[in-house]
Amino acid sequence: MGTETIKVLLVDDHTVVRNGVRLMLSSASDIEVTGEAASAQEAVRAVDQQRFDVALVDIALPGKNGLDLLKTLRIAHPQLAVLILSTYAEDIYAMRALKLGAAGYLTKDSSAATLVEAVRKASNGGKYVSPSLAEKFASAMSGQAPASHEVLSDRELEVLKLLARGESLVNIGEQLHLSPKTVTTYRSRILDKMHLGSNAELTRYALENGLLN
Repeated sequence: MGTETIKVLLVDDHTVVRNGVRLMLSSASDIEVTGEAASAQEAVRAVDQQRFDVALVDIALPGKNGLDLLKTLRIAHPQLAVLILSTYAEDIYAMRALKLGAAGYLTKDSSAATLVEAVRKASNGGKYVSPSLAEKFASAMSGQAPASHEVLSDRELEVLKLLARGESLVNIGEQLHLSPKTVTTYRSRILDKMHLGSNAELTRYALENGLLN
């Protein structure tokens, strides 16, 4: 982008997180946070109203989650680079996000230097991939079998995590705006896809694979 300033949109429902990321990015003279949003809806309005080069998006947003927002932005604003910045470990969502067109995946314990590097790379049309994630890509390319949860859809993964936390079907339905009957269908589908026999096995799998971190 030459000497132009990289304009960044921060999308996170926690003000303290947005303030922290803004502060870390302020160490780079060529990067400026020119917009903030606390939800997917606010983010869509922001990108409709002004131009951004890069959006830093959290996954755990109220209402529509960050992956859903990523899908929307890739269709409506394909020129906008979307970096996912999440508390979730790479193992859970990184491959999924990159397959959906994300320009990179970072965890919230990333250093300021890493954030700046990722934003610059994304603004230039590249993808930021950590060394550990690059290894996972190499394994996938070599035909290594994916982890069981990677065969689930985004919504199925959400249901899995809530079931593993011990949430009732009614509570899960309320959080995801689904009927308990639909949640039951999702549960059956998850157990079938993952070859598990009970909620207890599902919870053990989630704990062993860091899905509840």
